[in-house]
Amino acid sequence: MKKLGFIMILSILVVIAVACSNANDKANSHDTSNMDSKSTENSDHSQMSGSQKDYSNLPMTTATKELAGNNITITAKEAVNSFDSKHKFPVWTFNGSVPGPIIKLKQGQTVNITLKNELPQPVTIHWHGLPVPNSQDGVPGVTMNSVQPGHSFTYHFTATVPGTYWYHSHQDSVNQIDKGLYGAIIVEGANEEKVDKDYTLMLDEWNSSGITMDEMKSGKNHTDMNGDNMGTYDLYTINGKSGDSIPPLKVRKGDKVRIRLINAGYITHNIHLHGHAFKVVATDGNPIHNPQLLKNKLIPVAPGERYDIEFTADHPGTWYIDSHDHNKADKNMVAKIVYEGSNRHTDKPDYKTSLPQLDITKYGEKGPSRFTLNQKYDVNYTMDLGVKVDKKGTTHYTINGKYYPKTDPIYVNKGDLVKITLRNISTVDHPMHLHGHSFQVLSKNGKPLTGSPLIKDTLNVKPGEVYVIAFQANNPGDWMYHCHELHHAAAGMMIDVKYRGFKPSFKVDPNADNHPE
Repeated sequence: MKKLGFIMILSILVVIAVACSNANDKANSHDTSNMDSKSTENSDHSQMSGSQKDYSNLPMTTATKELAGNNITITAKEAVNSFDSKHKFPVWTFNGSVPGPIIKLKQGQTVNITLKNELPQPVTIHWHGLPVPNSQDGVPGVTMNSVQPGHSFTYHFTATVPGTYWYHSHQDSVNQIDKGLYGAIIVEGANEEKVDKDYTLMLDEWNSSGITMDEMKSGKNHTDMNGDNMGTYDLYTINGKSGDSIPPLKVRKGDKVRIRLINAGYITHNIHLHGHAFKVVATDGNPIHNPQLLKNKLIPVAPGERYDIEFTADHPGTWYIDSHDHNKADKNMVAKIVYEGSNRHTDKPDYKTSLPQLDITKYGEKGPSRFTLNQKYDVNYTMDLGVKVDKKGTTHYTINGKYYPKTDPIYVNKGDLVKITLRNISTVDHPMHLHGHSFQVLSKNGKPLTGSPLIKDTLNVKPGEVYVIAFQANNPGDWMYHCHELHHAAAGMMIDVKYRGFKPSFKVDPNADNHPE
């Protein structure tokens, strides 16, 4: 009996020991995204949010640099980015940073930019908004073959039009931009007015699980998901950083300050500059004629759009530029504006205040206009932007009821004047981007524009809205025109603008795995 009792007690102790061991294992394997700042920064990044794999062999991202000169090299490679004290996961980079380097060119400068691919998938670079020859536009299967892993391609063009532009991969772009393959390209005008401080802010949103929305939908890398954040963009960033990790914008009293806002994401962000009157001096790289001073107005920056704002630093203290999107994530899309030499803290973000949005179609003053509603056009085309679900239950975003590559191209001759009517018959926004050309916006909802002549390459068309735009076919090629909410483009909202008689300078390689969406 004593022996039996001893065995029973020993068995109970073994059970307790195993239970304690399991509890410790579970405690040690918990989600570390809730760790405090110090423990997060010191932990191995393979334990951070969005990763069950060991990424300890990857380097950390570096600070975004500026590149200039006639010969530039951009290398696509993987790294690990620390977004804030709680989020650190692998990203795809140009030159090891997110965003990639700011490329600065002079108007009229000819440049060679070599893309080296050190990623496991093909990539390209598209120069968003910057007019380049068709062969240099970077659309795989349309203007070139994608650049394979271990290979390189040199882009060659002249920067003819000054302004704020950006570059990004156009190979499987919905996923590759989501992973970080983008950067800014600034063309300085020959007679451009100088400013004291010039800041570029690239706006983006991520899923804190560390993988892309499309990967989630398709089930790819499903073991990398954090269940709490599946299917949402819950991590908003400015220049690859979030919340308190975003570096301040330093100014001195009296400085003339330019801020270049670029939306590299897929959500419109309503940007508020605190404490200062400002002007919107350009949109999509094109100047606004006689812009008025604004204060406490939200600037809605849609996917693919750029807005240049300027203000005089005449209100010492600490201020903010932030996003008012009325969700939890927008509270981390905020940068401090700090006056050097001032210890005053005069401001705090206020996300509950309702502020009016700027209507860029009514802003500025009338000026010289190249196009009018009533002049004769060689090509007239109407694009109904819609959505349909096929018999298999797949959702397609459509142009005139068709989805790419079944959409009907717009055929033009060189020199043609082209007028396009954009009608959004769906229930979601469509920021429509035209490659290789800028266009003038002539009317909104049947009414001619009352502000400055509005020249853009990306125009956000909200549900129920109707715009009429015009451009001249002055850049021969085969050009994409698509929604820059790239989930919509990947689901079919793309069309070709084809010049009659144009022959591309490359042959499509069936083994290149070209994905132009």
